[in-house]
Amino acid sequence: MDLPVGLRYLLNRDPLFEGITAFLLLAYVLGVVYGTKFLYNYMRKRGASHSVAVYYNRKLIHIFAGGVVALLVPKVFTGAAIPLALSILLAFITYLPHRGGKLMYWFQVEENMYEVNFCLMWGLTLTLAWILLGNPLYGIVPIVFMAFGDAVTGIVRNAVFGRRTKHWLGNLAMLAVSLPAGVFMAGLVGGLAAAVASFIERFELKPIDDNVLISLCSLAVLLLGGAAGML
Repeated sequence: MDLPVGLRYLLNRDPLFEGITAFLLLAYVLGVVYGTKFLYNYMRKRGASHSVAVYYNRKLIHIFAGGVVALLVPKVFTGAAIPLALSILLAFITYLPHRGGKLMYWFQVEENMYEVNFCLMWGLTLTLAWILLGNPLYGIVPIVFMAFGDAVTGIVRNAVFGRRTKHWLGNLAMLAVSLPAGVFMAGLVGGLAAAVASFIERFELKPIDDNVLISLCSLAVLLLGGAAGML
């Protein structure tokens, strides 16, 4: 029996090749994660506080792990199942140190597990958009906002204030990055999604963090745009 049209986007046409590709991407992501340990040590030697070094590393991982891999998805995967599995595996990998009390101190913090949320939302928004809109490109739009746009907010705020904080200066920086990216990938609807994501990043409704709010709100805008025939 044939699957419904949307669910067909879950299936990978060449699971062996795409599975090997996912394994290589996993190795790349772990290389980025462990590579930032050396950057942490360098920043600490240069006088940066622990919290500043950790916060920079978190945002660099957003960009070079979550963001770069997302951009590759439409080129190397034919279905959402393997990327989704990869995101769940990475969520598990980042959750275990919290569970065991042995944090990867150079980018993880005791007070939250937002990097776990990042991994889960990466896979969830990609999968939902791919199934409901039929195009992986729309699935990576929220991830671009979450990975590149939100990273810029953190880098700007860290440079200006020297700590993790919420300030509209960061949101303006996020909009400057996200707006052209959203318009390029999804036209007017993508631009609107970028504006919504850049605004909503300012807020946190603990335990819901900005990774969840950015990805779900921008995905909602894309789905409404798709339903209106604007994509």
